[in-house]
Amino acid sequence: MAEPTQSRLEQPHDDVVVHTWDNPQAHWIAVLVHGYGEHLGRYPHVARWLVEHGATVTGPDHVGHGRSAGERVLIVDFEPVVDAVHAVVRDARSRYAGLPVVLIGHSMGGMLGARYAQRHGDEFAALVLSGPVLGSWEPTELAELSEIPDDPLDVSTLSRDDQVGAEYSADPLVWHGPFKRPTLRAFASMLGTINEGPDLGALPTLWAHGANDQLVPIEPTRVGIERIAGSELTAIEYDGARHEIFNETNSADVLADVTDFVDAVLTAGTGAGAVQR
Repeated sequence: MAEPTQSRLEQPHDDVVVHTWDNPQAHWIAVLVHGYGEHLGRYPHVARWLVEHGATVTGPDHVGHGRSAGERVLIVDFEPVVDAVHAVVRDARSRYAGLPVVLIGHSMGGMLGARYAQRHGDEFAALVLSGPVLGSWEPTELAELSEIPDDPLDVSTLSRDDQVGAEYSADPLVWHGPFKRPTLRAFASMLGTINEGPDLGALPTLWAHGANDQLVPIEPTRVGIERIAGSELTAIEYDGARHEIFNETNSADVLADVTDFVDAVLTAGTGAGAVQR
């Protein structure tokens, strides 16, 4: 697979870097949406798998993350972040006109994906949520403390593969500092908006979550999913898996479940822009 290209969105999002793994033979578009504190440069193995299964792949480093501009991990309102993802989708659809779009969001990216689907779900063939922050999230309570603790992330909570934690710790583009109060308040506000928003209707949705996820525990997410689930929800729980299921010891099974789900949706012709293949 060719090396990914990097570009910037046009105004008003020209501070956002977009990663693209082009596939001239693609029959669908995968939009990857990464989680808090990380960046899309951690997803080449996911992109490679998706390209091998017929996708062209694209996605942003969110503002304040990775190679994008902005104060690190400072987000005061998540709606403009959703707008930036929307701009990535528009650009991909202009380059690959007529192809169905599947958004794949992890953790914070799953929260963004759910909100995107509430706002623009008719643009998608399917939605995939990996360990999404939905329902409620305990770290938001830190915003009310007089001083937010600077406790380093226990990288063993990411995956049962120790190499994943080691690479995360050594990655200079990953945020290794404390939460920022405005960002926590923005999380709380966005979760409230999603909880009160419309359900996902007939949009085919895959929710995949590690049963031993200590960073985004499965039960609060389950409550959030139940609030917004439409008529086409598929749920998969991975026994023993931790937060980053795409980086877990059974990641090949997880990625196969994602592409099997997408293939079934596109073959059935459900979802916006779905095609027969």
